[in-house]
Amino acid sequence: MQLNVYNKMGEETGRTVTLDESVFGIEPNDHAIYLDVKQHMANKRQGTSKSKERSEVTGSTRKLIRQKGGGGARRGDVKSPVMVGGGRIFGPKPRDYSFKLNKKVKVLARKSALSYKAKENAITVVEDFTMEKPRTKDFIAFMKSLQLDGKKLLFVLPENNQPIILSANNLKTANVVTVPEMNTYKVLDASNLLFTENALALIEENLK
Repeated sequence: MQLNVYNKMGEETGRTVTLDESVFGIEPNDHAIYLDVKQHMANKRQGTSKSKERSEVTGSTRKLIRQKGGGGARRGDVKSPVMVGGGRIFGPKPRDYSFKLNKKVKVLARKSALSYKAKENAITVVEDFTMEKPRTKDFIAFMKSLQLDGKKLLFVLPENNQPIILSANNLKTANVVTVPEMNTYKVLDASNLLFTENALALIEENLK
């Protein structure tokens, strides 16, 4: 697939780039995507939820009623889980939700996500540029020139570029990341992808 290369004014430069079929043209593997997104979401979980068990609840350990002859069930102290204010049975404990995922599966998931976007014609390529200073108004004008305003955009840069990143910080519909920060979840969460030429070359090199 060939794409036109635009400048930051939204004008065609007369140059084109060809998307690597081994990265942007594979048959998507939905299960690999599921596993990669699942790992991403699991790694974001804090796992700090905690409830008290009966041994951790403050209260008397006195046995409330005698064992036999009362006509009811045997009952322990007030910290029993069946009592109001007692401990909780099988409550949440601090834990680590992260899990390992093979590198080949992660690569396949990223290729699959990018291939979906390529099939949807949701990829735009712009020549490498920078901004003199952070300015949200200029970034909005840049998106409008590419007819990407109002769309949920993932803008991928080859390296950290503070003026561009800070210019997009106040926009809910734009997310600017570097190539190492791009993942399957972010690709699928965006409606359109925007790559600079160098970022596109790095992605193809990393995922081959």
